[in-house]
Amino acid sequence: MSVPFSFDHHARRKLVNYLFVALTSGATLFAIAALLLILYSLVVNGIGGLDAQVFTLDQPPPGEMGGLRNAWVGSLIMCLFAMIIAVVIGILAGTWLAEYGDGNKLAVVVRFLNDVLLSAPSILVGLFVYEILVRPFHGFSALAGAVALAFLATPVVTRTTEDIMRLQSHALREAGMALGAGRGHVIRNVIWRASRSGLVTGALLGFARISGETAPLLFTSLGNPFLSFDLTHPMASLPTTIFQFALSAYDDWRELAWVGALLIAIAVLSINIIGRTLTRGSISK
Repeated sequence: MSVPFSFDHHARRKLVNYLFVALTSGATLFAIAALLLILYSLVVNGIGGLDAQVFTLDQPPPGEMGGLRNAWVGSLIMCLFAMIIAVVIGILAGTWLAEYGDGNKLAVVVRFLNDVLLSAPSILVGLFVYEILVRPFHGFSALAGAVALAFLATPVVTRTTEDIMRLQSHALREAGMALGAGRGHVIRNVIWRASRSGLVTGALLGFARISGETAPLLFTSLGNPFLSFDLTHPMASLPTTIFQFALSAYDDWRELAWVGALLIAIAVLSINIIGRTLTRGSISK
């Protein structure tokens, strides 16, 4: 009596396994197809307007020649300042969680809040920074935009730092402290060096996370039709310029919006590929 039951149970498990594999494979193919369709539409609509003027000329009036120099330069400036903040805070916070947070109630709270920030809507972050940096000072600024982007990138860097440092062998810590080095010295000179590729990966993923954000910048940096390097005044960015141009009634502006979207897609895809490659290399070591 036990043989038929065992056979039926085994067959049912195989059937469930085949069904699960088929569903996950179908979902993967659907996601890949959607990604390819998005990339195809971006290339078809944006590649025709991609030329040297996009990188050398500023935002044009309707019907005139121009490019996106003020937008991509502004995006780069704000993202770099945001990443300086995010990398410093994220690496220190991730290090504390990985090295000192075990069994610490405060670490549980910090980890929970970090997870909340990971999934927080970016528009809420923009509204928060608007209330603390824009409204009190009676003006939009690139600095406020960089702070808003830093709020979005810091949780990514923190989580990546904690995960990559937990992957390092405890033998490294024990060997360093066995030689008489303090815990802080071992972390700075041994663990951080061993985690270098993972820390770089976290920074790259954080940069990719914020490079296409529009909502926080609409409430903070607003935009600027001219090239500006002043962090205390409004500054243009690719996402806000794309938003403005895509909603316009002018064909040349909409064409530039497609070009800007293609540039962001290429940048984000490239950064993610580099980050994943570095992560795989650090884990394999």
